[in-house]
Amino acid sequence: MSEQRIAIVTAASRGMGAAIARELAERNYGLVLMSRGREVLDLAAELGGMGVQGSVTEPEDLRAAVQAALSRCGRVDAVVNNTGHPPSGDLLTIGDDEWHAALDLVLLNVVRMSRLVTPHMIEQGGGAIVNMSTFAAFEPSASFPVSSALRAALGGFVKLYADRYARHNIRMNNVLPGYVDTYEIDEATQASIPMARRARVGEIAKVVAFLVSPEASYLTGQNLRVDGGLTRSV
Repeated sequence: MSEQRIAIVTAASRGMGAAIARELAERNYGLVLMSRGREVLDLAAELGGMGVQGSVTEPEDLRAAVQAALSRCGRVDAVVNNTGHPPSGDLLTIGDDEWHAALDLVLLNVVRMSRLVTPHMIEQGGGAIVNMSTFAAFEPSASFPVSSALRAALGGFVKLYADRYARHNIRMNNVLPGYVDTYEIDEATQASIPMARRARVGEIAKVVAFLVSPEASYLTGQNLRVDGGLTRSV
């Protein structure tokens, strides 16, 4: 069996997902990349990995990505649960269907992926999972009501998972980016960021790569803000 570390990255065809995939490839990870569009197949081929078309909201698509990693490489060392953005709108005008769809998108995707990979990580002696969240998870924003509410729940899940599986050398952490350069913001919003700029996707990718690496071996159950100082709570 190869000693190369194997990582699954979801929503990997562009933006932060693609940047994370490229950073992990630079660090010699074998990759299984999943996204809905065909672009993920091209990126996977470019990086010497395997591409799987599918959605994080579909349990069978998640299963296909995990099975691809196990079939090709025999192991899963790291998972990066990246997703798209849930709907925005006025708090009480967002319909039940949108809330339920967002639950699949930003919380149940992590729960389902964890069910799939955890038994294999226990068997192989450990692993690391990173979930992409948002700065608004613990300082809720009226501009992102669904994301704020459900990713706060993800913060609870990461702690429960870390408590349960740290003894198996499996770590789980959330990354909470601020505004990233794939997202347009106005001058007033940019001025509210102490670093006075958006994050570059490559900066986020380096944090993720650290968290899944052995260098972060004692770091679990955390919600790590990578927001240029945007959030205020201490």
